[in-house]
Amino acid sequence: MTGPVLLLDGASLWFRAYYALPESFTAKDGRPVNAVRGFTDMVASLITRYQPARLVVCLDLDWRPQFRVDLVPSYKAHRVAAEIDAGPDVEEVPDTLTPQVDMIMDVLAAAGIATAGAVGFEADDVLGTLAARERDDTVVVVSGDRDLLQVASDHPVPVRVLYVGRGLAKAELFGPAEVAEKYGVPADRPGPGYAELALLRGDPSDGLPGVKGVGEKTASTLLLQYGSVAALRAAVDDPGSGLAKGVRAKLAASSDYLDAALPVVRVAVDAPVELSGPDHLPSTPRDPARLADLAEELNIGTSISRLTAAMGSR
Repeated sequence: MTGPVLLLDGASLWFRAYYALPESFTAKDGRPVNAVRGFTDMVASLITRYQPARLVVCLDLDWRPQFRVDLVPSYKAHRVAAEIDAGPDVEEVPDTLTPQVDMIMDVLAAAGIATAGAVGFEADDVLGTLAARERDDTVVVVSGDRDLLQVASDHPVPVRVLYVGRGLAKAELFGPAEVAEKYGVPADRPGPGYAELALLRGDPSDGLPGVKGVGEKTASTLLLQYGSVAALRAAVDDPGSGLAKGVRAKLAASSDYLDAALPVVRVAVDAPVELSGPDHLPSTPRDPARLADLAEELNIGTSISRLTAAMGSR
Protein backbone atom coordinates (compact mmCIF):
# COMPACT_ATOMS: atom_id res chain seq x y z
CA MET A 1 0.00 0.00 0.00
CA THR A 2 1.32 3.43 -0.91
CA GLY A 3 0.48 6.77 0.64
CA PRO A 4 2.05 9.53 2.70
CA VAL A 5 3.20 9.35 6.27
CA LEU A 6 0.71 11.37 8.32
CA LEU A 7 2.16 12.93 11.50
CA LEU A 8 -0.46 14.52 13.75
CA ASP A 9 0.20 17.07 16.50
CA GLY A 10 -1.98 15.41 19.12
CA ALA A 11 -2.44 18.20 21.66
CA SER A 12 -2.90 20.83 18.97
CA LEU A 13 -5.77 18.85 17.47
CA TRP A 14 -7.55 17.85 20.65
CA PHE A 15 -7.37 21.40 22.03
CA ARG A 16 -9.05 22.60 18.85
CA ALA A 17 -11.63 19.84 19.05
CA TYR A 18 -12.35 20.75 22.67
CA TYR A 19 -13.07 24.38 21.86
CA ALA A 20 -14.91 23.65 18.62
CA LEU A 21 -17.59 21.40 20.15
CA PRO A 22 -19.81 22.04 23.17
CA GLU A 23 -19.53 20.09 26.42
CA SER A 24 -23.12 18.96 25.90
CA PHE A 25 -21.54 16.00 24.07
CA THR A 26 -21.26 13.58 26.97
CA ALA A 27 -20.62 9.94 27.78
CA LYS A 28 -23.36 7.80 29.29
CA ASP A 29 -22.24 8.79 32.78
CA GLY A 30 -22.29 12.50 31.97
CA ARG A 31 -18.56 13.07 31.41
CA PRO A 32 -17.83 15.54 28.59
CA VAL A 33 -16.44 13.87 25.45
CA ASN A 34 -16.44 16.82 23.07
CA ALA A 35 -12.65 16.65 22.56
CA VAL A 36 -12.74 12.87 22.03
CA ARG A 37 -15.52 13.13 19.50
CA GLY A 38 -13.98 16.06 17.64
CA PHE A 39 -10.46 14.59 17.61
CA THR A 40 -11.70 11.20 16.36
CA ASP A 41 -13.69 12.90 13.60
CA MET A 42 -10.60 14.90 12.56
CA VAL A 43 -8.45 11.77 12.37
CA ALA A 44 -11.11 10.04 10.27
CA SER A 45 -11.32 13.04 7.93
CA LEU A 46 -7.54 13.22 7.53
CA ILE A 47 -7.30 9.51 6.76
CA THR A 48 -10.03 9.86 4.14
CA ARG A 49 -8.35 12.90 2.59
CA TYR A 50 -4.75 11.65 2.50
CA GLN A 51 -5.09 7.84 2.43
CA PRO A 52 -1.92 7.39 4.52
CA ALA A 53 -0.05 4.11 4.66
CA ARG A 54 1.42 5.17 8.02
CA LEU A 55 0.11 7.44 10.74
CA VAL A 56 1.52 8.63 14.07
CA VAL A 57 -0.07 10.87 16.71
CA CYS A 58 2.77 12.83 18.31
CA LEU A 59 2.64 13.74 22.00
CA ASP A 60 4.03 16.32 24.41
CA LEU A 61 5.94 14.32 27.02
CA ASP A 62 7.31 17.66 28.21
CA TRP A 63 5.33 20.70 27.04
CA ARG A 64 7.94 23.12 28.52
CA PRO A 65 11.36 21.45 28.14
CA GLN A 66 14.01 22.48 30.64
CA PHE A 67 16.61 23.17 27.96
CA ARG A 68 14.34 25.86 26.51
CA VAL A 69 13.50 27.33 29.92
CA ASP A 70 17.21 27.48 30.79
CA LEU A 71 17.80 29.59 27.69
CA VAL A 72 14.68 31.79 27.91
CA PRO A 73 13.11 31.62 31.42
CA SER A 74 9.89 33.27 30.23
CA TYR A 75 9.24 30.41 27.81
CA LYS A 76 5.58 29.38 28.37
CA ALA A 77 5.87 30.61 31.97
CA HIS A 78 2.41 32.20 31.83
CA ARG A 79 0.86 28.79 31.14
CA VAL A 80 2.29 27.02 34.21
CA ALA A 81 -0.45 25.83 36.58
CA ALA A 82 1.95 24.18 39.06
CA GLU A 83 5.73 23.85 39.28
CA ILE A 84 7.12 20.35 39.73
CA ASP A 85 10.68 19.88 40.96
CA ALA A 86 11.14 16.29 39.81
CA GLY A 87 9.47 16.50 36.40
CA PRO A 88 7.66 18.65 33.84
CA ASP A 89 5.61 21.54 35.21
CA VAL A 90 1.84 21.17 35.06
CA GLU A 91 0.29 23.09 32.17
CA GLU A 92 -2.87 25.11 32.63
CA VAL A 93 -5.49 22.96 30.89
CA PRO A 94 -9.30 23.05 31.23
CA ASP A 95 -10.44 20.62 33.92
CA THR A 96 -12.83 18.88 31.55
CA LEU A 97 -10.20 18.37 28.85
CA THR A 98 -7.56 16.54 30.92
CA PRO A 99 -9.65 13.35 31.48
CA GLN A 100 -10.49 13.26 27.78
CA VAL A 101 -6.83 12.88 26.80
CA ASP A 102 -6.80 9.44 28.45
CA MET A 103 -9.99 8.56 26.57
CA ILE A 104 -8.34 9.60 23.30
CA MET A 105 -5.32 7.42 24.11
CA ASP A 106 -7.68 4.47 24.69
CA VAL A 107 -9.37 5.04 21.33
CA LEU A 108 -6.04 5.25 19.50
CA ALA A 109 -4.72 2.08 21.17
CA ALA A 110 -7.86 0.09 20.36
CA ALA A 111 -7.84 1.34 16.77
CA GLY A 112 -4.17 0.41 16.35
CA ILE A 113 -2.97 3.96 15.67
CA ALA A 114 0.60 4.56 16.86
CA THR A 115 1.62 7.37 19.19
CA ALA A 116 5.11 8.79 19.67
CA GLY A 117 6.89 10.93 22.24
CA ALA A 118 10.35 11.88 23.45
CA VAL A 119 11.30 12.39 27.09
CA GLY A 120 12.26 16.02 27.67
CA PHE A 121 10.85 17.24 24.35
CA GLU A 122 7.66 18.72 22.95
CA ALA A 123 5.40 17.29 20.29
CA ASP A 124 6.90 19.81 17.83
CA ASP A 125 10.25 18.12 18.29
CA VAL A 126 8.75 14.65 17.84
CA LEU A 127 7.09 15.76 14.60
CA GLY A 128 10.29 17.43 13.40
CA THR A 129 12.43 14.40 14.22
CA LEU A 130 10.13 11.87 12.54
CA ALA A 131 9.86 14.09 9.47
CA ALA A 132 13.65 14.48 9.30
CA ARG A 133 14.18 10.72 9.64
CA GLU A 134 11.92 9.80 6.74
CA ARG A 135 13.68 8.56 3.62
CA ASP A 136 10.96 6.72 1.71
CA ASP A 137 7.60 8.49 1.65
CA THR A 138 6.09 11.94 1.46
CA VAL A 139 5.31 13.36 4.91
CA VAL A 140 2.28 15.44 5.86
CA VAL A 141 2.57 17.14 9.27
CA VAL A 142 -0.79 18.30 10.69
CA SER A 143 -0.77 21.03 13.34
CA GLY A 144 -2.32 24.31 14.38
CA ASP A 145 1.10 25.55 15.54
CA ARG A 146 2.82 27.81 13.01
CA ASP A 147 6.22 26.85 14.43
CA LEU A 148 5.93 23.60 12.49
CA LEU A 149 6.09 25.51 9.20
CA GLN A 150 9.85 25.43 9.56
CA VAL A 151 9.89 21.66 8.86
CA ALA A 152 8.42 22.07 5.36
CA SER A 153 11.03 20.71 2.95
CA ASP A 154 11.62 19.08 -0.43
CA HIS A 155 14.64 16.98 0.58
CA PRO A 156 15.34 14.15 1.16
CA VAL A 157 11.58 13.58 0.80
CA PRO A 158 8.74 16.09 0.41
CA VAL A 159 7.53 17.31 3.81
CA ARG A 160 4.34 19.32 3.77
CA VAL A 161 2.63 21.05 6.69
CA LEU A 162 -1.15 21.14 6.88
CA TYR A 163 -1.79 24.18 9.07
CA VAL A 164 -5.17 23.85 10.82
CA GLY A 165 -5.04 26.97 12.97
CA ARG A 166 -8.39 28.09 11.52
CA GLY A 167 -9.89 24.60 11.60
CA LEU A 168 -9.69 21.59 9.31
CA ALA A 169 -12.18 23.02 6.82
CA LYS A 170 -9.93 26.06 6.26
CA ALA A 171 -6.62 24.20 6.48
CA GLU A 172 -3.69 25.43 4.39
CA LEU A 173 -1.05 23.11 2.94
CA PHE A 174 2.49 24.51 3.01
CA GLY A 175 5.63 23.40 1.23
CA PRO A 176 8.84 25.45 1.27
CA ALA A 177 7.67 27.70 -1.56
CA GLU A 178 4.39 28.52 0.18
CA VAL A 179 6.19 29.29 3.46
CA ALA A 180 8.61 31.64 1.70
CA GLU A 181 5.82 33.37 -0.24
CA LYS A 182 3.34 33.85 2.61
CA TYR A 183 5.77 34.84 5.35
CA GLY A 184 8.40 36.67 3.33
CA VAL A 185 11.44 34.63 4.25
CA PRO A 186 14.41 33.80 1.99
CA ALA A 187 13.34 31.31 -0.67
CA ASP A 188 16.65 29.45 -0.47
CA ARG A 189 16.20 28.66 3.24
CA PRO A 190 12.48 28.91 4.09
CA GLY A 191 12.58 26.52 7.06
CA PRO A 192 15.44 28.17 8.95
CA GLY A 193 14.15 31.51 7.72
CA TYR A 194 10.76 30.93 9.34
CA ALA A 195 12.43 30.00 12.65
CA GLU A 196 14.47 33.20 12.48
CA LEU A 197 11.36 35.23 11.64
CA ALA A 198 9.75 33.82 14.79
CA LEU A 199 12.90 34.62 16.75
CA LEU A 200 12.86 38.28 15.69
CA ARG A 201 9.13 38.98 15.99
CA GLY A 202 8.65 36.93 19.17
CA ASP A 203 5.58 34.94 20.19
CA PRO A 204 3.55 36.10 23.22
CA SER A 205 1.67 32.78 23.33
CA ASP A 206 4.99 31.04 24.05
CA GLY A 207 6.44 33.76 26.24
CA LEU A 208 9.07 34.74 23.67
CA PRO A 209 9.66 38.51 23.75
CA GLY A 210 11.32 38.89 20.37
CA VAL A 211 13.25 42.03 19.47
CA LYS A 212 11.39 45.00 20.89
CA GLY A 213 9.97 47.14 18.11
CA VAL A 214 10.45 44.48 15.40
CA GLY A 215 7.21 42.93 14.17
CA GLU A 216 6.62 40.31 11.51
CA LYS A 217 6.77 42.73 8.57
CA THR A 218 10.05 44.32 9.69
CA ALA A 219 11.53 40.90 10.50
CA SER A 220 10.64 39.69 6.99
CA THR A 221 12.18 42.78 5.37
CA LEU A 222 15.41 42.35 7.31
CA LEU A 223 15.71 38.64 6.54
CA LEU A 224 15.05 39.17 2.84
CA GLN A 225 17.67 41.91 2.77
CA TYR A 226 20.39 40.22 4.79
CA GLY A 227 19.54 36.53 4.31
CA SER A 228 19.89 35.31 7.89
CA VAL A 229 19.98 36.44 11.50
CA ALA A 230 23.72 35.75 11.58
CA ALA A 231 24.30 38.12 8.66
CA LEU A 232 21.93 40.66 10.17
CA ARG A 233 23.80 40.62 13.47
CA ALA A 234 27.09 41.04 11.64
CA ALA A 235 25.60 44.10 9.98
CA VAL A 236 24.95 45.62 13.41
CA ASP A 237 28.72 45.83 13.93
CA ASP A 238 29.46 47.02 10.40
CA PRO A 239 29.01 50.80 9.95
CA GLY A 240 28.96 50.36 6.18
CA SER A 241 26.23 47.73 6.13
CA GLY A 242 23.44 50.21 5.46
CA LEU A 243 21.43 48.99 8.45
CA ALA A 244 19.19 51.77 9.74
CA LYS A 245 20.31 53.36 12.99
CA GLY A 246 17.05 52.60 14.78
CA VAL A 247 17.06 48.93 13.78
CA ARG A 248 20.73 48.68 14.72
CA ALA A 249 19.90 49.97 18.21
CA LYS A 250 16.98 47.56 18.63
CA LEU A 251 19.07 44.56 17.63
CA ALA A 252 21.96 45.61 19.84
CA ALA A 253 19.62 46.01 22.82
CA SER A 254 18.31 42.47 22.26
CA SER A 255 21.75 40.90 21.86
CA ASP A 256 21.45 38.62 24.91
CA TYR A 257 18.02 37.39 23.81
CA LEU A 258 19.29 36.67 20.28
CA ASP A 259 22.26 34.78 21.71
CA ALA A 260 19.99 32.48 23.69
CA ALA A 261 16.70 32.09 21.87
CA LEU A 262 17.40 30.51 18.47
CA PRO A 263 17.56 26.93 19.90
CA VAL A 264 14.30 27.70 21.67
CA VAL A 265 12.36 28.54 18.51
CA ARG A 266 13.98 25.85 16.37
CA VAL A 267 12.14 22.54 16.15
CA ALA A 268 14.52 19.75 17.17
CA VAL A 269 15.21 17.07 14.57
CA ASP A 270 17.22 14.74 16.78
CA ALA A 271 14.89 14.03 19.72
CA PRO A 272 14.99 10.49 21.23
CA VAL A 273 11.60 9.54 19.83
CA GLU A 274 9.92 6.30 20.88
CA LEU A 275 6.81 4.88 19.23
CA SER A 276 4.07 2.91 20.96
CA GLY A 277 4.19 0.34 18.16
CA PRO A 278 4.40 0.00 14.38
CA ASP A 279 3.29 3.12 12.52
CA HIS A 280 1.56 1.15 9.75
CA LEU A 281 -2.09 2.19 9.73
CA PRO A 282 -4.23 -0.97 9.79
CA SER A 283 -7.33 -1.32 7.67
CA THR A 284 -9.25 -2.78 10.62
CA PRO A 285 -9.02 -1.93 14.33
CA ARG A 286 -6.41 -3.74 16.38
CA ASP A 287 -8.93 -4.45 19.17
CA PRO A 288 -12.44 -4.17 17.70
CA ALA A 289 -14.14 -5.39 20.88
CA ARG A 290 -12.44 -2.72 23.00
CA LEU A 291 -13.21 -0.06 20.40
CA ALA A 292 -16.88 -1.09 20.40
CA ASP A 293 -16.94 -0.87 24.20
CA LEU A 294 -15.46 2.64 24.07
CA ALA A 295 -17.98 3.68 21.44
CA GLU A 296 -20.79 2.55 23.74
CA GLU A 297 -19.30 3.82 27.01
CA LEU A 298 -18.33 7.24 25.68
CA ASN A 299 -21.36 7.65 23.44
CA ILE A 300 -19.17 8.27 20.39
CA GLY A 301 -20.46 5.52 18.15
CA THR A 302 -20.86 7.78 15.12
CA SER A 303 -17.28 9.05 15.40
CA ILE A 304 -15.88 5.54 15.84
CA SER A 305 -17.86 4.36 12.80
CA ARG A 306 -16.36 7.20 10.76
CA LEU A 307 -12.87 6.27 11.92
CA THR A 308 -13.21 2.55 11.14
CA ALA A 309 -14.81 3.33 7.77
CA ALA A 310 -11.92 5.65 6.90
CA MET A 311 -9.38 3.01 7.90
CA GLY A 312 -11.16 0.38 5.84
CA SER A 313 -11.58 2.60 2.78
CA ARG A 314 -7.86 2.52 2.12
